Amino acid sequence: MKILITGAAGFIGSKLASLLATRGDEVVGIDCINDYYDIRLKLGRLAQCGIVSAYGADMPYGEVIQSDRFPNYRFLRMDISKEDTMSKLFKAERFDKVVNLAAQAGVRYSITHPESYVESNLIGFFNVLECCRHHGVKHLVFASSSSVYGLNEKTPYAEEDKADMPVSLYAASKKSNELMAHAYSKLYGFSTVGLRYFTVYGPWGRPDMAPMLFAKAISKGEPIKVFNNGDMRRDFTYIDDIVEGTIKVLDKDLVTEDCINHVPFKVYNIGCGHPMRLMDFISEIELALGKKARKEFLPMQPGDVYQTYADTSKLEAEIGYRPSVSLHRGISEFIAWYQSDNNPLK
Repeated sequence: MKILITGAAGFIGSKLASLLATRGDEVVGIDCINDYYDIRLKLGRLAQCGIVSAYGADMPYGEVIQSDRFPNYRFLRMDISKEDTMSKLFKAERFDKVVNLAAQAGVRYSITHPESYVESNLIGFFNVLECCRHHGVKHLVFASSSSVYGLNEKTPYAEEDKADMPVSLYAASKKSNELMAHAYSKLYGFSTVGLRYFTVYGPWGRPDMAPMLFAKAISKGEPIKVFNNGDMRRDFTYIDDIVEGTIKVLDKDLVTEDCINHVPFKVYNIGCGHPMRLMDFISEIELALGKKARKEFLPMQPGDVYQTYADTSKLEAEIGYRPSVSLHRGISEFIAWYQSDNNPLK
């Protein structure tokens, strides 16, 4: 099976590419490698998959780089918001399935840089849909987000709950992706599945997310910022569980008759299903580092929500998803990586 992964230098995308290539799929990865965060992390993830460019951070767009670890994995630097290059890629490769993980991430960043979210998350996703439509792709899996639940106060969040009250442009863009995908599935018949990812953590995670920020500050004896005075809960989900669930969804073809109104479209929550107090999460990092944190308690930030809590029963029943990594084990493995020479930001 030939699979395209967009966002292949990202946290989830790089792990997914490695596992799919390991099991024998033909994988093509693309990523624009923007500077939203330190690109050494993105280049390091690619290197773990055997993708190394002689140009380093100045890797040219469109250059095909063959993995020196997997003979069945190739990578190109490419921006999904550029329709012409995307169309040429799809026409040349004739992908069987696509996993769209490319997006401008970050809730708080969307407050100050809204244009980035329109370009990548809306125009870029539109290009992915159009390419799937015109080039015979049968199955598209795409990243949505738990942020779509917005001001919904009912917990745990279930897929059938209202998701029309976003509190950030990032959340609005992800809900828009779901609506766009549904329309394309109805109009053109290819299947689309949106995965509402809950808080993902683990080795090679994003440096703008709490685990990396906390580990860095605590290690240096610097204060950590604890928003809403620590009164927050998150459905922290380990990267291995997230990727395993994504692969299960990718492998399962939708049966139109089992879908609402016979439209081959579904959304699933993918998380741990056990929200943790932020203060307990911090305690696990302190334990793994063997060092206490200096805490700076702050009010809730614009665009944030008090709690994320996934009802994953639908994914469990229909796909067989079972998260298995405990928070204690996950944090231990994350800190072991963070302190190792594999961490390019160490």
